[in-house]
Amino acid sequence: MCNPEEAALLRLEEVFSATLARVNSLVLQPLLPAAPEPLDPWGRECQRLLQQLHKSSQKLWEVTEESLHSLQERLRHPDCTGLESLLLLRGADRVLQAHIEYIESYTSCMVVQAFQKAAKRRSEYWRGQRKALRQLLSGVSSEGSVGASLGQALHQPLAHHVQQYVILLLSLGDTIGERHPTRELVVNAVTLFGNLQSFMQQALDQAAATQALWHTLRGRPRDVLCTPDHRLLQDSQDVPVTVAPLRAERVLLFDDALVLLQGHNVHTFDLKLVWVDPGQDGCTFHLLTPEEEFSFCAKDSQGQAVWQWKVTQAIHQALRGKKDFPVLGAGLEPSQPPACRCAEYTFQAEGRLCQATYEGEWCRGRPHGKGTLKWPDGRNHVGNFCQGLEHGFGIRLLPQASEDKFDCYKCHWREGSMCGYGICEYSTDEVYKGYFQEGLRHGFGVLESGPQAPQPFRYTGHWERGQRSGYGIEEDGDRGERYIGMWQAGQRHGPGVMVTQAGVCYQGTFQADKTVGPGILLSEDDSLYEGTFTRDLTLMGKGKVTFPNGFTLEGSFGSGAGRGLHTQGVLDTAALPPDPSSTCKRQLGVGAFPVESRWQGVYSPFRDFVGAGCPRDLQEALLGFDVQSSRELRRSQDYLCCERTHPEDSVGGMEDILEELLQHREPKALQPYLRKALSNSLHPLGKLLRTLMLTFQATYAGVGANKHLQELAQEEVKQHAQELWAAYRGLLRVALEHKGQALEEDEDTETRDLQVHGLVLPLMLPSFYSELFTLYLLLHEREDSFYSQGIANLSLFPDTQLLEFLDVQKHLWPLKDLTLTSNQRYSLVRDKCFLSATECLQKIMTTVDPREKLEVLERTYGEIEGTVSRVLGREYKLPMDDLLPLLIYVVSRARIQHLGAEIHLIRDMMDPNHTGGLYDFLLTALESCYEHIQKEDMRLHRLPGHWHSRELW
Repeated sequence: MCNPEEAALLRLEEVFSATLARVNSLVLQPLLPAAPEPLDPWGRECQRLLQQLHKSSQKLWEVTEESLHSLQERLRHPDCTGLESLLLLRGADRVLQAHIEYIESYTSCMVVQAFQKAAKRRSEYWRGQRKALRQLLSGVSSEGSVGASLGQALHQPLAHHVQQYVILLLSLGDTIGERHPTRELVVNAVTLFGNLQSFMQQALDQAAATQALWHTLRGRPRDVLCTPDHRLLQDSQDVPVTVAPLRAERVLLFDDALVLLQGHNVHTFDLKLVWVDPGQDGCTFHLLTPEEEFSFCAKDSQGQAVWQWKVTQAIHQALRGKKDFPVLGAGLEPSQPPACRCAEYTFQAEGRLCQATYEGEWCRGRPHGKGTLKWPDGRNHVGNFCQGLEHGFGIRLLPQASEDKFDCYKCHWREGSMCGYGICEYSTDEVYKGYFQEGLRHGFGVLESGPQAPQPFRYTGHWERGQRSGYGIEEDGDRGERYIGMWQAGQRHGPGVMVTQAGVCYQGTFQADKTVGPGILLSEDDSLYEGTFTRDLTLMGKGKVTFPNGFTLEGSFGSGAGRGLHTQGVLDTAALPPDPSSTCKRQLGVGAFPVESRWQGVYSPFRDFVGAGCPRDLQEALLGFDVQSSRELRRSQDYLCCERTHPEDSVGGMEDILEELLQHREPKALQPYLRKALSNSLHPLGKLLRTLMLTFQATYAGVGANKHLQELAQEEVKQHAQELWAAYRGLLRVALEHKGQALEEDEDTETRDLQVHGLVLPLMLPSFYSELFTLYLLLHEREDSFYSQGIANLSLFPDTQLLEFLDVQKHLWPLKDLTLTSNQRYSLVRDKCFLSATECLQKIMTTVDPREKLEVLERTYGEIEGTVSRVLGREYKLPMDDLLPLLIYVVSRARIQHLGAEIHLIRDMMDPNHTGGLYDFLLTALESCYEHIQKEDMRLHRLPGHWHSRELW
């Protein structure tokens, strides 16, 4: 059954629909010109607003018609159509929105007096329509203006209609029970349209106050402020207030801006960027804006409360981005608007931000959080801000004079300056990756020229206040040389080593980029010059040359145009040839650059990070990050969050790293954990290792692959192992402190060396092995060539003849198998001829770990003894006189390339605790075999018939 209220609603909708149609034809259509008229800007704006009002009226009529149709259907079929089918109930929000849009359009026209201006253009027509307007409205005075009559005709039917909605919906709610399924829909509709009544009255009051305001303003203030969007909320002429330090003659609070009038000057402040601070006394409160701070002082506490409350509520409204509904200040609002907001603002005051536009997050009047800062000259900064300054990760683009060229800084910032790790790509195609302090390169960093640069270069080392200073490596691609040494104020200064592509090495002292004083020069053929030079390493002045054959030339050297090198001195041919091994092993730089101080710029940031307790905000700044290419960034600058990968993304943050570290302290778990950590470039230990790899390659790869740098390199690797272990211990200490525990007392030297050589060095050595082993190859190239020739000669011997040649006692031979010559039995013969030991020894080349190489050697010795024991049919321990010939046999058959380089690398990198033990004994035996195979008499004649172990040790 249908309620009487539903029938009343039907009649109400019918009347309102007809009224809207009549208002449209009688008022709105005549207000709109049939053809465009030549109008001033204000006239065009009024015309636009009237057109918008016409569209809103049409939409309101369509919604009313749809509501009317749903009521008709309900009355026709009450049994099969429930109350929920009524648009007023199921679509109350949609009906409400149509009313709000109409009200907003109407009040915009009202604010700029669009009705009065439109009526004035056709005053004769509207005077003739006065009677029709009086019939449309109730209570309209015949003495009122035509404009006022038009305005009333456009809003009075709506006000009456909404009032009747509320009354009828309340009556409808009274007729249905508390548990009726549509009860909630009816209550919601009553609330919405009740609020609409209040909203409409407030909107009309604000529009009337705003319209009246324009009559009190003249000149520039009126021109600037008079817009249809403004709604006046408070005027200091009504509630007096003074503003300090800017003494404003009048203060106006609009729904979107705070305006201070000072003569003809209009100071406008966007409410989205205004923060309210309660004052200390009852008459004052403070306002914060991006560039100003004001104190508002009222005559009494009541005036202060009015202004503070209205400003606070207006800020709430502005932050929501729409007109308040149901009414300004209604509802359960927080006591203060949120301190953190998102907005856009262009700075006007003089300073570094003058004319810059910031878009992003704010807090209490300052950029704070993620944001974009753009200057008119094309500068652009995207990243994190703190209290108005760039702070945290950010990307800055600086346009250059040439078209479409930028300097791109992807860096960490602190209080407005670059500080921490950064990647800078310059318009010249140069790239810097390293650390900054106060906007300047400071600490460790790499500067590299572009790939197509006419004079390619790369500097890897330390910086101070923007200049190269300290230990650093520079490679000059144009000259084909590499400088390893000390710098000061951007110039080579102090001890240094120069290596050229031709294999020439120089060590001496530099001052202001020039060589000073004496130095030494090593040529590729091992000639040695000691004396003075020119910058391009030409012999000049007094010096001495020692030739590879031992001859010396001492005197004065010089060069003339087209005359080559000339000298005047004494040539001594009486000296004996020097020992080749000592000549080729001359090492440079070892005493000049203490190993513990070379790469402090790499170690120090990590130590500082660990010393500070591994704070989250320093993790990325000190350990670096990966970021997308600058070309992508330059094509699209409209972003607030730069895509990059930093340690937290990969390994879950420092908390997870430290927690995992504590779970893997046991010896069995520690090695797998360290292997995993060192292999992860985003783990602190992995990041440190990769930076050290970069410095190692910059020093010893390419031009730096020179045999005279081998000792410099191998002591550097050992130092890196110690630093990585110290880094692990530092992380462990922090992890324990987070748990309220303390690290055990400092390790003694023996325990530390055991962990460094037994645990860390094997894990990190593969990262440096390629460059390091190349240096060993070059250093021992001559010895290995003799060894290779000896291997080639010995390979010509059949097994039986080689065993006899080596004077291996025949009772140790596998005689019964050596007589077999069938191809099918060949592998068996070889097996009995120590094939298992030979194959075991060959595995020494399959690992880079010195300990594993020594274990291979130990197993080889075991295989030799095992084979001999099988031949003799009993357990047999080989004396040295028997072991060495058999080991030489196995080495000759294993044909290990570069065995000399392998032996010396093992010797240099082995754990010092093994000195004097079994591993040392076996390595010494292998060295003896290597030396005997090299000997000239061994390649041409039989070896001596007896071996004396005393000669070997």
